[in-house]
Amino acid sequence: MKYNFFILSAVLFFFVSGVSAQVVSPETLAKREKRKNLTVKEWNVDSKGTTRWLDHVTVYDNQGRKVEEIEYATYGQKSRVTIEYDENGLVAREIVYDDHNKAIRQRKYTYNEDGTKAKQYNYLPNGKLYSVKTFEYIFTD
Repeated sequence: MKYNFFILSAVLFFFVSGVSAQVVSPETLAKREKRKNLTVKEWNVDSKGTTRWLDHVTVYDNQGRKVEEIEYATYGQKSRVTIEYDENGLVAREIVYDDHNKAIRQRKYTYNEDGTKAKQYNYLPNGKLYSVKTFEYIFTD
């Protein structure tokens, strides 16, 4: 009987921990509220103030989440990243495009129970796994 109680307690703990990791903080919700359907354009101007060019564009969806980032150079688009979210609101996949708007990399993520990134899987355009990045979190006093 004590063994069953221990197992039930452990399962309940991990379930509650997993659910709490997916709760979005009030601060994050407030930021997202301000960013709903927002597009931010960043411009550069030369030192004489005569030439202006687009540097960066960030696009947010109707939930205030970043869904696209485009970086520009003086010659045009340098790179673009589109971002997709899972049912928990975490980044599930990013697709990276080159200056010709051709997909060159795909990133997929797994997360720790506390909602922090655990691993980033990098894939080539043909779907072949290229590399895996792991995240380590170290807190210091």
